[in-house]
Amino acid sequence: MSINIENQLIETWEIHNRINLFLLDALKEEHLADISASKGRNVGQQFAHIHNVRLMWFKASNPDLLKNQVKFETDSPVTKKRLTTEFVKSSKAVILLFQSGFEKGTIKGFKPHPAAFFGYLISHESHHRGQIILALKQSGHMIDQKVQYGIWEWGTR
Repeated sequence: MSINIENQLIETWEIHNRINLFLLDALKEEHLADISASKGRNVGQQFAHIHNVRLMWFKASNPDLLKNQVKFETDSPVTKKRLTTEFVKSSKAVILLFQSGFEKGTIKGFKPHPAAFFGYLISHESHHRGQIILALKQSGHMIDQKVQYGIWEWGTR
């Protein structure tokens, strides 16, 4: 039996994005303003940064994927609804970038190969997801245990 690793990676990306959305959905709108003790971006800005980095890669690797994408500007309002909408759109475009990269064997502007790019994106976004959870905790808005454990339930997300 042949295993299509590219399809498995795309499915893994979809799970990863649903986990981002699961966390976002669990937050109260006002907690998007929470910030960690070490300062930096607030929770909403962290989510916006994740999305904007996706767009940065579209611009560098395949500008056609920027069609219908909206960047969060510094002064742009960041709401749960807008974040959810933009995450869904940019995630679909990431999948197109992966599919093209797997087919060609390369992602323009990234070395060494598309599978490493996949790892890079998940690592980057997971890093910020951890920062988001820490900022919430340090602001006195710890996410509930269902969500804490839920972000690790890859088989059901």
